[in-house]
Amino acid sequence: MAASELTQRRRGKELEDAILDAAWHELVDAGYGRLTMDTIARRARTSEPVLYRRWANKDALVVAAIEHRRAASPIPLADTGSLRGDLVAELTASAAARAEFYAITMAAAHAGLSVDGATTPAQVRDRLMGVHDTGRDRPLYQRAAARGEIDLERVPEVVLEMPFALVRLELLMNLTPPSSERIRAIVDDCFLPLAERRESAAR
Repeated sequence: MAASELTQRRRGKELEDAILDAAWHELVDAGYGRLTMDTIARRARTSEPVLYRRWANKDALVVAAIEHRRAASPIPLADTGSLRGDLVAELTASAAARAEFYAITMAAAHAGLSVDGATTPAQVRDRLMGVHDTGRDRPLYQRAAARGEIDLERVPEVVLEMPFALVRLELLMNLTPPSSERIRAIVDDCFLPLAERRESAAR
């Protein structure tokens, strides 16, 4: 069946989803360096002009594919009733859900993927990984503050972000999720002592 016939049958969101899925799988299989608009079009069984009508270039399409993939696999945010429980649950879930995604995405970024509007490595990472809530804005910290477990005005942002930064580092260095023991160590041996020390010093 001709690509033009398939394009006529698939329109709107159905066609766009097919292209974005094809772009992601091409990124996984071939890597950013070997991926082209032509190879994506072939995998999606459509034509290059169809792609260019929606995305200006390869980078714009790859970024859209990464964002589409991330949105299709949301990380469940558990409410365990305690700050420690929430941290362990969220770090475990995010690491498991994002291990392959992080490896593929960061490989593309290091291979030269250009992200519109991002001028620093941190901005590229945050845009691709979908980092919106950080530090005291994270829901688990807001819940902990409401329960009286933590005073967000007294614990520095760098301490609040540390558990998440350490898990990202593990994913970057090992390309696999950290073990449950490692995550518990990050929470119990690194984060909580620092947070509690800040709380005690302020009293």
